Amino acid sequence: MDTNASSPLLVTGAAGFVGARFVARCNQSEIPVISVDAPQYFRERTEHAGIDFGTIVDRELLLDQLARAPLPMRAIIHLGACTDTTEYDVEYLKRVNLEYSQALWTFATKHAIPFVYASSAATYGEGEKGYVDDESKMHALVPLNPYGDSKLQFDLWVLEEEKAGRTPPTWSGFKFFNVYGFGERHKRKMASVVVAAFDQILEKGRVRLFKSHREGIEHGHQARDFIYVRDVVDVLFFALDKPLRRGIYNLGTGEARTFEDLAKATFRALGREPDIEYFDTPLELRERYQYFTQADMKKLRRAGYMHPFTSLEDGVHAYVQKLLAARG
Repeated sequence: MDTNASSPLLVTGAAGFVGARFVARCNQSEIPVISVDAPQYFRERTEHAGIDFGTIVDRELLLDQLARAPLPMRAIIHLGACTDTTEYDVEYLKRVNLEYSQALWTFATKHAIPFVYASSAATYGEGEKGYVDDESKMHALVPLNPYGDSKLQFDLWVLEEEKAGRTPPTWSGFKFFNVYGFGERHKRKMASVVVAAFDQILEKGRVRLFKSHREGIEHGHQARDFIYVRDVVDVLFFALDKPLRRGIYNLGTGEARTFEDLAKATFRALGREPDIEYFDTPLELRERYQYFTQADMKKLRRAGYMHPFTSLEDGVHAYVQKLLAARG
């Protein structure tokens, strides 16, 4: 990607968590952007203060606008989606996560525009088939919820489009694992446990975590592949700059860490002694709860991305400092 080119990057979900951090990096590199999202989000989300979102386009109007008069752009970074894993309106998810993505892919193909998009580790479901980004085996994945299924359906559709010879000039999709970092507070219940732990520690001096309801796994030892948002943005830029020619890739650190590790890192970043209380996982979540995720990162490494990922302790410390600064 030529960072001196005058044409902007089109970023969907620009007022979201990862999207806003991506646009902030564009600002640092003096890359112009077209930011797509619900217009009110750019005003309401105070964590995004100071970011220049460039030209703002209402996400509900984008497809019609592109059909009438395509905007000049050098690439599409499609990060916009419903990311609520407790959303069970299948028709809504189909429209927002699948059909909207299909329309953007088709546009990028027609106009020969590079395309980078966010998939999700939720496509792996319980993980019984592993967490390897082997495209030949993605059809066998069984997500635990409609959100994960909507993301998987787009991945599979993309692979079918490729077989039919209908692709952008370069394209890459990334299965985001558990992303955390500054700018996610607006996600509320879908925000990482870091921000919840931060608030609980300052308010009550302790953190509440789910109990384990699985034999052999201690309370707090449910594990995730936590990845700092700065690393996610680095990889997205790598995909554009290299560029990655094609493919669906995992995007985690390759190392699972427990929720207890995360809580203790938050206490440490605040200079407090750990105090953790465990409570029952809500019944409505219990059967669909992932106990372990860990990205196999060999494919992205083979593609040339060799930068080390931020450790959980360093990422949480940096995040907590930003949260403290935001409190004034």
